[in-house]
Amino acid sequence: MRTEIQFSPAFAMATVHLDPGEAVKAEAGAMMAMSPTVDIATSTEGGLLKGLRRSVLGGESFFLNTFTATGPDAHIILAPALPGDVITLPLTTGTMYLQSGSYLASPGSIDIDSKWGGAKTFFSKEGLFMLRCTGYGDLVVSSYGAIQGVDLAPGQSYVVDTGHMVGWEEGITYEVKKVGNWKSTVLGGEGLVVRLTGPGRVYIQSRSPQDFVNWLVPKLPTQRS
Repeated sequence: MRTEIQFSPAFAMATVHLDPGEAVKAEAGAMMAMSPTVDIATSTEGGLLKGLRRSVLGGESFFLNTFTATGPDAHIILAPALPGDVITLPLTTGTMYLQSGSYLASPGSIDIDSKWGGAKTFFSKEGLFMLRCTGYGDLVVSSYGAIQGVDLAPGQSYVVDTGHMVGWEEGITYEVKKVGNWKSTVLGGEGLVVRLTGPGRVYIQSRSPQDFVNWLVPKLPTQRS
């Protein structure tokens, strides 16, 4: 599996090249185009309960598509729903936690499951519902806007608005909390933040999907009675 990323960082897409017999999993609806030497199969990836956890708790599709190369020069072009960047995150035998909506594709050697952020995230509109990605290979990740990586030393902390999270490496601990007091949280427009503590790398995105929705909805036409 070889991934080629184009048109980054504003309108990125990923072309995944596959050898005969090689396969890649992708989020449902992410396929933009593919060569005729690729077969597609749709499943819940791990069974009914795992699909439900990924969908209900992880914010992802209930189904995943598996694309398998059946001949030479096989490739598939993937594009995320929102305009932004696409990067590959190499996993060895570790774990990466991704914010819902950031997962795009991965080889079969990476297991995709959901990890609930905890009851405290009920206070956040963004939710911090996470996907747990474990295994080895190149994890293909998307963002709304550009992606920035931040390296944290042991004990070093960093505060990020929950809507701007993409993911973090295993070893990072996190805590969802208010920006300041409740007045600042509710009226200041910042919502909740996540305090991350190293060691490890954190990935953030330059735009927030929830902020875009909040900007867009008041401008939509309404039906007059």
